[in-house]
Amino acid sequence: MITLIKPSVQLEVEYLDFLTEWQQSGEAIVPSVVSKTFLPLADFLEAQQEEEQVAPKNWVTHSTYWLYDGQRIVGAVNFRHDLNDQLQQIGGHIGYGIRPSARQNGYATEGLRQALAVARERGLASVLITCSADNIASGRVILANGGQEIASYVKEDGGRVRRFIIPLGE
Repeated sequence: MITLIKPSVQLEVEYLDFLTEWQQSGEAIVPSVVSKTFLPLADFLEAQQEEEQVAPKNWVTHSTYWLYDGQRIVGAVNFRHDLNDQLQQIGGHIGYGIRPSARQNGYATEGLRQALAVARERGLASVLITCSADNIASGRVILANGGQEIASYVKEDGGRVRRFIIPLGE
């Protein structure tokens, strides 16, 4: 069973293992806020708590969660409380990533489902979520959670970003 949990120093060993796997894969860590991790972990977590209340420059307030399967951290979710102009095009309200060895197990679909509950609890009527046009798996995860595709965004380099709205209902 996967659970969306707030980061905690009690899972520091598991978190460092999560980060190491991403780094060894050569892929960019997703969501990108996770790549900002610094040590000691307690200081990083304190900064994350502060960013839930006060937005860093050029950012919005946000909350970070870990996807935990009871033994290891299999992914991370970043929930942005509001959207700025950049997040309207690329990023949206929720970013998520699954560690390379844990993919294709339904963790992203379940993690996004639980993140939508967090957005609903915060009073949002809908969320915007984006993914790269070439990220077929992420597109499927968003669609599986009720995503309705809206106009794409084309980046300066020509790359296309798919954009989705997910109504949250009552």
